[in-house]
Amino acid sequence: MNIQTNDIGHVIQLSIAPVFLLTGVATKLTVLLNRLARVIDRTRELRAALRKGPDPEYVEELDVLYQRWQLINYALTGSTICGFLICVVIACLFLGDTTNLPLDRYIAGMFVLAMVALISSFVFLLREVFVSFRYMRLHMYDHTAPQE
Repeated sequence: MNIQTNDIGHVIQLSIAPVFLLTGVATKLTVLLNRLARVIDRTRELRAALRKGPDPEYVEELDVLYQRWQLINYALTGSTICGFLICVVIACLFLGDTTNLPLDRYIAGMFVLAMVALISSFVFLLREVFVSFRYMRLHMYDHTAPQE
C-alpha cells in the first residue's frame, strides 16, 4: 500500500464537490434550527398565556405550531442523514483509493441516498413554509379595531 502524493491530490479533487455539498447542508441545518427555535419560543409564550385562561385562538395557533414543529423535525432528520451520508462518501473515496477496494458502487449508492434525503428535507421545509404562510394568510385581516 504505497500511496503517492498525486494519488492523494486526485482523491482530494474528487472530494471537493461533496465537501461543498456538505457546507450547503450545514447551512440548511442552521436555517432549520433557527426556525425550530422560533416555533419553540412562540409555543412557550402561548402556553404561558394559556395558563392565565383559555383562549381558542391560542389553542389554534399551538396546533399550527405543532404541525410546523413536526415538519421541521422531519426536514432536520433528512438533512442530517444527507450530511452523514456525504461524510461517509468522502471517507469511502479516500478509503477506496488508498486500499484499492472497489467501493464505487457503494459510493454511488450512498450519494443517491444522500440526494433522496436532501430532497425529502427540502420537501418538508417547503411544506412547513406553506403551513406557516397559510396560517398567516388566514389571520392577516383577523384583527380587531383599536378601542378608543
